[in-house]
Amino acid sequence: MDISSGEDSDISESEMEEYEDKYYEKLKNGNYKIKVSNEKYTCPFCPKKKKQDFLYKDLLQHASGVGKSNSDKRSAREKANHLALFKYLENDLRGTVGSSSSSAAAAEVEDPLSGCDHDEKIVWPWTGVVVNIPTQKLEDGRSVGGSGSKLRDELIRRGFNPLRVHPLWNYRGHSGTAVVEFRKDWPGLHNALSFEKAYEADHHGKKDWFAINGVKEGLYAWVARADDYKSSTIIGEHLRKIGDLKTVSELMEEEARKQDRLVTNLTNIIETKNKHIQEMEQRCSETSKSLEALMEEKDNLSQAYNEEIKKIQVSARDHFQRIFSDHEKLKSQLESHKKDLELRGVELEKREALNESERKKLAEELEENAVQNSALYLAALEQKRADENVMKLAEDQKRQKEELHNRIIQLEKKLDQKQALELEIEQLRGSLNVIRHMGDEDDMEVLEKVDASLKELREKEAELEDLEALNQTLIVRERKSNDELQDARKELINGLKEISTRSQIGVKRMGELDSKPFLEAMKRRYNEELAEERASEVCSLWEEYLKDPDWHPFKRIKLEGGEEYQEVIDDEDEKLRDLKDQMGIEAYKSVTSAIKEINEYNPSGRYIISELWNYGEGRKATLKEGVTFLLKLWDNAKRKRGMT
Repeated sequence: MDISSGEDSDISESEMEEYEDKYYEKLKNGNYKIKVSNEKYTCPFCPKKKKQDFLYKDLLQHASGVGKSNSDKRSAREKANHLALFKYLENDLRGTVGSSSSSAAAAEVEDPLSGCDHDEKIVWPWTGVVVNIPTQKLEDGRSVGGSGSKLRDELIRRGFNPLRVHPLWNYRGHSGTAVVEFRKDWPGLHNALSFEKAYEADHHGKKDWFAINGVKEGLYAWVARADDYKSSTIIGEHLRKIGDLKTVSELMEEEARKQDRLVTNLTNIIETKNKHIQEMEQRCSETSKSLEALMEEKDNLSQAYNEEIKKIQVSARDHFQRIFSDHEKLKSQLESHKKDLELRGVELEKREALNESERKKLAEELEENAVQNSALYLAALEQKRADENVMKLAEDQKRQKEELHNRIIQLEKKLDQKQALELEIEQLRGSLNVIRHMGDEDDMEVLEKVDASLKELREKEAELEDLEALNQTLIVRERKSNDELQDARKELINGLKEISTRSQIGVKRMGELDSKPFLEAMKRRYNEELAEERASEVCSLWEEYLKDPDWHPFKRIKLEGGEEYQEVIDDEDEKLRDLKDQMGIEAYKSVTSAIKEINEYNPSGRYIISELWNYGEGRKATLKEGVTFLLKLWDNAKRKRGMT
């Protein structure tokens, strides 16, 4: 359907939205033919365009580019119908795109190098060139133009995803040109090529720019290549400063080399880890064998001890049995003798009445019997006391043996903690067993030797407990003293922060980034105002890198003549290498110095901390140096007050 019939007159800017809705309804009603095949589409509003067949994505990009164009060549009606086409493609045709079209689009996204000459030299990092940017002249003759951020936002809305846009300035002001920086990876190349194709589809590409000799309207853009890089214009000068000429093949080979180097490094690391694991397994095996031998020795000692205890218990039981047997015999003899005396007393009482002499004799016999009964009673009491003493002695001996048993068990539980006294305790235990074996002949001597051994054992244990208590007291005092020293150091640092003086002793912010090298590097590229802005942006970016715990630009190297390793800066780190290439060696030193300080003083938190510092010797200052310096400042202040 021809859209020009009956609609030759153009519309005003205020009527664009109304006409956009009108054309959108016509597209939904099928008044215009858009789909040519499953993969090909056509623009019904550009019948005179040489390229009639589009992929869905290309047609969507064409409609967006024409509808949002700022060129005066595009009429308001043309912008309105292309905006309607863009809306129709987004809302109504996106879900109906054929599977072949989807797979083609997916292949294009997955392979950003499709359609690109691998041997053609392109400026890397991927850079686009924009010309014919509108400018205005000021009263002093200098030209000014729009900011790069505005053009960058416009390109982002169109789906090209640039990193930043740099307007190019010279002594006359804004040159009307700018360079567009894309990401350095393959998706960045795809965005750059899409950016170039979009402007070519809108007849604002590189060929169109150089083909038209008259007045040109709108922006013209393309991807920077070898001729742009080698030109003597301001564009060529800027491109030579920020990039190099490389082919896709060269970049792919360089990426492959990096990948091989990474694989080699990872392989070496894995081999080192495997060796370490083998060493740890060997140590673990040796430790397990040592523990098994120790446990076996402990079981043997326990078994021998139990057998010895059983022997002692059997011997004690036999001894007590003999004592009780002898006691029962003596008791029965006393009872028999007592009965005999009682019977004799009865007989004497019967004879009392016979005669006086017999009565006297009987009285004497009675008195004698009473004395004998009293002696027998005292003997019985004495025997009872002896029995009680024997029982008490047996109970004490049993209790002492139980205490000895419990003490030996406690000593065995503390075997790992008291290795220093293990040998001596084992010797005492052996002596105790020998003494117990000798106890069959003389019990009192055995008991005395057992008491002496127990006393010596208790003294050794008390000595060990005293040593442990003293050690614990010293540890507590050391921790308390260390906490007090750390608190004093913090107070000294806080006090010196408030004193604004440049001297040998002061407070240094460890991990703080020095911005001077960045500012000097930017001054070599931009004017002073823009250089400060760019330096601030770059410093902020690197400060975020320094806080990132996942970024660890260090490598471990083995020290000569030993097995120890040391962490040093990895010169192959991509971020640091790019920093050195782009910003210079001074900026590189500033960043590496900051990351070293963070790695040394605050590796877990990754934030800036204050530290007492000796600037004269370039090291961490001692607490004594800080206090001496503070007293010196105080003396100077007193002398000044005395002079005034």
